[in-house]
Amino acid sequence: MGIACGIVGLPNVGKSTLFNALTSNEAEAANYPFCTIDPNIGIVRVPDPRLTKLVEVYQTDSEVPTMVEFVDIAGLVKGASKGEGLGNQFLANIRQCDAIAHVVRCFEDENVVHVHGGVDPIHDIEIIETELIFKDVESVAKRMQTLHKMVRANDKDAIEEHTLFGQLEAHLDSGKPSRSFQCDDKGRAAIKALQLLTDKPVMYVANTNEEGVQNGNRFVDAVRARAAEEGAVVIPICAKIEAEISQLEASDRELFLADLGMEEAGLDRAIRQAYQLLGLITYFTAGKKECRAWTVRKGSTAPQAAGVIHTDFEKGFIRAEVMSYGDWDRLGSEQSVKDAGLYRVEGKEYIVKDGDIMYFRFNV
Repeated sequence: MGIACGIVGLPNVGKSTLFNALTSNEAEAANYPFCTIDPNIGIVRVPDPRLTKLVEVYQTDSEVPTMVEFVDIAGLVKGASKGEGLGNQFLANIRQCDAIAHVVRCFEDENVVHVHGGVDPIHDIEIIETELIFKDVESVAKRMQTLHKMVRANDKDAIEEHTLFGQLEAHLDSGKPSRSFQCDDKGRAAIKALQLLTDKPVMYVANTNEEGVQNGNRFVDAVRARAAEEGAVVIPICAKIEAEISQLEASDRELFLADLGMEEAGLDRAIRQAYQLLGLITYFTAGKKECRAWTVRKGSTAPQAAGVIHTDFEKGFIRAEVMSYGDWDRLGSEQSVKDAGLYRVEGKEYIVKDGDIMYFRFNV
């Protein structure tokens, strides 16, 4: 189960610099609007020290981490939903994404142009969200037009769905995102099928300077306050520093981070947050041939987890042999876990936990 995260923001907020650091690609980044004229796509591994240790202990031949796809589009501007700037033509690229990373400028620098002349992160957030809402209003209106013919034919389901989208349209028109619209599970499924931009979970990436990362500033504080109102998360980073870190060897990165007083790179937090934002967890399969991290939704059963490997595993599921990563790490080996009586056999009702190390038995 791969996940994709779209990167949005105004021009010159550091989106492409962030993308470059995330992927170590060279998406063009420059000090003028509309530098990114094509969507950039990069696949990034989810940093997980647990997988690294499993590989070391099992002396495995192959390591396969979980991955996140990041999609960077041209900076959006006021009027983007009506075709202003270049960002509008790329909104379709993030419609397929599972979550959105909204990059917000939280630093002052006279050498870096701000598209609106001054740094005001809340104003910037509102511009982007408004444009995404406008685009969603278009999508909802199109769906209602399609339903209208069926409504005239007195189709019960179409009438119900048309009413739902009429209520959602009013919600969007009031300036509120789709994700804050309240409805039942059936309605939520119908809305999800439209892949609305404001229905996706959001994390705010506050791009600031070194001082702002370490101690915060009034811009970061303003974004935190806004995010708290929405139940969203904020990750302060310094894109410039992250770009430098991405160019270092692994051994040098730790020293560089230590000199800055940081335990880990900000982008590692951002990648993990994109993963957690969707309620996903990781389980592992481990052995000499391969150690691999697998992505499942929180609350998945053992057969559902097996199905991520292959659908035949889910159909023919017999049982799962399970040990927790915490027990394995504490005791030092698989055999020690077994000797301690902590190696378990679980059936079809077992709910997978983050960090489980699993082996599946199944009928072909």
